[in-house]
Amino acid sequence: MRKISFVLAALFLSTAAGADGVLEKVLTQFDKDRLANFDKTRSEALSEGLRGDPEDVEILTKALVGEPMPIASGFDLTGSWKCRVIKVGGTLPLTPYGWFKCRVSDDGSGWYLEKISGSQRVTGRFYTESDTRLIFVGAGHVNDDPPRKYGDDPKEDQVAVVTRRGKNKVLLEFP
Repeated sequence: MRKISFVLAALFLSTAAGADGVLEKVLTQFDKDRLANFDKTRSEALSEGLRGDPEDVEILTKALVGEPMPIASGFDLTGSWKCRVIKVGGTLPLTPYGWFKCRVSDDGSGWYLEKISGSQRVTGRFYTESDTRLIFVGAGHVNDDPPRKYGDDPKEDQVAVVTRRGKNKVLLEFP
């Protein structure tokens, strides 16, 4: 089964907007700022997380294994996936959750992710930043509440840096 790992860093993350300017138009200033400090925030969150319970650290380490591979072309993200949330950094200790169901579809406007099980859900769209990196833009909702769109409720807006780390492994790193 293909796997997606969601690594949620409780600190701010960053990245530059895509060259086509679409992200510049879509993202709020808050999320642009979060994406502007990705490497620093990721480093701080991982430093904190890697001091956690050894079994949890092993789960995190396995999720992070692999170098970024081409994802923007020549790879089909559509289909059913197993996904896992791993919370890293911030007010809680390193917290890996069990596996959930996710689905990626292509609605003609590009890839669309839906986390379809568990109480905390997310839906959203992927934007190409480079051949090996995408940006996820979406929104969270709980249980079977109707999915939100990015921008409907700023408290629920979500962005992530996305990399492919294996034949059937994709990593989304959320701030």
